[in-house]
Amino acid sequence: MKRWIKVALGVAVVVVAAAVGLPLLFGAGDRTPEVRTEEVATRELVSVITATGNVRPRRQVNISSDVMGRVVEVNVEEGDEVERGMLLLRIDPSAIEAQVSRARAGLSQAQAQVTQSRANLIQAERDLARVEGIRATDPNLVSRQALDDAETQVEILRSVLESSEFGVEQARAQLAEVEDQRTRTTIRAPISGRVTRLNIEEGETAVVGTMNNPGSLLLTVGDLSVIEAVLTVDETDVPRIALGDSAVVEMDAFPGQEFAGVVARIGNSAIQATGSQARASVDFEVVLTLLDPPEALRPDLSATAEIIVDRRDDALAVPIISVALRPSEDGDEDEEGVFVVDGDRAVWTPVTLGITGATHFEVLSGLSAGDVVVSGPFQSIQTLQDGDAVRRMGASGAAAASRD
Repeated sequence: MKRWIKVALGVAVVVVAAAVGLPLLFGAGDRTPEVRTEEVATRELVSVITATGNVRPRRQVNISSDVMGRVVEVNVEEGDEVERGMLLLRIDPSAIEAQVSRARAGLSQAQAQVTQSRANLIQAERDLARVEGIRATDPNLVSRQALDDAETQVEILRSVLESSEFGVEQARAQLAEVEDQRTRTTIRAPISGRVTRLNIEEGETAVVGTMNNPGSLLLTVGDLSVIEAVLTVDETDVPRIALGDSAVVEMDAFPGQEFAGVVARIGNSAIQATGSQARASVDFEVVLTLLDPPEALRPDLSATAEIIVDRRDDALAVPIISVALRPSEDGDEDEEGVFVVDGDRAVWTPVTLGITGATHFEVLSGLSAGDVVVSGPFQSIQTLQDGDAVRRMGASGAAAASRD
């Protein structure tokens, strides 16, 4: 045989041997899935509900006008601190002053009418007394008709006097009403706090609200000594929240800072969505009181809060990714469980879960400390069956898989 043919055959044998032997040597032909594992152990678990909303003062007053008129004086700027009773702005009182003058004249007229009615009644009573005296002396001098007419005239004038007196009361009430309206042209701070919104300028007209028109919102004064975060919480999470639950609040305006808070109020009725905002989900309002609000805080800033609804200091826990659903033995409904590594096999083990932490579930039953469970990759856990063979990832494999 020629030398080059021997060499070619030798190379072919080596190639075939490599193709058959290397996979057996390095396991390339082994289809057993590689999995990450984690030992079941106790740890601290904190269950939270995340919600978003805005911050606002606990107490704030939106000030509108009760009278219509041109604003002639504005004494504050947005952001100013004000004290209760401080003059904020003034509306032109000219029109109401004219109404006051008319009401005073109407009261004077009504009082004069009372005086006149009283005088007429006195005169009628005198006439009646005179007719009665004459008839008592000689009945033939005064007819019964004349006596009845005199008595009727007295009754009529008594009613006129009573009506005039009611007219005085009405005129006095009208005067009090317009005088009260005149006082409303001067708007003072109802509470001490900060002017958080100013919607009116000198020379603009304040409009009175009606049933279908809210009128002019002139300004808002808020007491920033107590700040709240008003959150929108899904209906499925509301039952887990209780008054006094602690929370951590973050605001985009203060990056990297966290502020403590407590649940102060939980809405009893759902937030009503209207128009284009209407949606199928139902949300409730949950209000937190911030315990350490920053001095530079402004109302209406957006906020994200994590409400701590449960905590376990020493809970037996498994990774969230380890828990899967499988049909139960009776076939009624799916059951939750994990795959426990027994030797080189994955054994399906049903578990009862408690609270949910950031990365782990609390295990109430089904596992013991020291058990080793499959903790990834996700696809492997979803495709594993009870009793399947598995291979634990080495250090390099685990490091690569941790980036999944």
